[in-house]
Amino acid sequence: MGDIRFDGRTAIVTGAGSGLGRSHAMALAARGANVVVNDLGGAMDGTGASAGAAETVAKEIELLGGRAMAHGANVTRPDEVADMVAQAEARWGGVDILVNNAGILRDKSFSKMSLEDFRAVLEVHLIGSVVCTKAVWDGMRERNYGRIAMTSSSSGVYGNFGQSNYGAAKMGLVGLMNVLHLEGAKYNVRVNTLSPTARTRMTEGLIPEAALKLMTVESVTAGLLYLVSEDAPSRLVLCAGAGGYAATRIYETQGIYLPPEQQTPEAVAAAIGRVIDPAGQEMYENGSGQTLKFIQHAAKHFGVELG
Repeated sequence: MGDIRFDGRTAIVTGAGSGLGRSHAMALAARGANVVVNDLGGAMDGTGASAGAAETVAKEIELLGGRAMAHGANVTRPDEVADMVAQAEARWGGVDILVNNAGILRDKSFSKMSLEDFRAVLEVHLIGSVVCTKAVWDGMRERNYGRIAMTSSSSGVYGNFGQSNYGAAKMGLVGLMNVLHLEGAKYNVRVNTLSPTARTRMTEGLIPEAALKLMTVESVTAGLLYLVSEDAPSRLVLCAGAGGYAATRIYETQGIYLPPEQQTPEAVAAAIGRVIDPAGQEMYENGSGQTLKFIQHAAKHFGVELG
């Protein structure tokens, strides 16, 4: 397999002012892409705004010989996103790649969480991805080429305490991917989902320092670049972190059949063991299972004592 390149392609990366988004933008540019560095420049909870973060990353890319422009669109506002796409098209032609990475956190247990905080997180992660995808979708279909990456999380796929809003949004993105994969197939628009574990503003203070050193954003970006490459798959949930890569797949068991006279809740209860027979599948109780697996493998390789 030859080197993965993006020469002549134009990519938008949302939430690219820091962390994973910055890493994605820098790597895409280093491999030839024209990159729109999008970041509202707000705090981790979504409050505030500043154009500085996106502009700094765009300048970094240009200093390294790449092509980039900054845009501070709020991903939840269709007019601002439309302006971002229009500017990218005016400068470089159509948008070929969209990386939906922007997100915020407002963690609390469900009983203590306000509906405002629930809606705010869904609005940025899920609706923001819908708004940005909608803005490039028709153009990708018309040009018969598009690569879109959603950003999910083990918190959505498996669950994490105190993240009902975040988990709901992140699993919603998997459902969005599933449908857009089907609708984009005949137009060569491929849609995938990245489920990352990395050291970012969102993980500081949550994971031991020794483990955090293994969780580089660059290791996650390697997986992202594959998901938006020329020969990308479609409908893949790729998990990445600390040098570990895995796929999350939603399986349904073979199940059973109950004849009409046995179609009762009691019969279902009696047969539930066969209904849920995993037949070799692995099921995590929460999102930390995936992270722990990647970390343990990486820690063993590097001789790091996790304690």
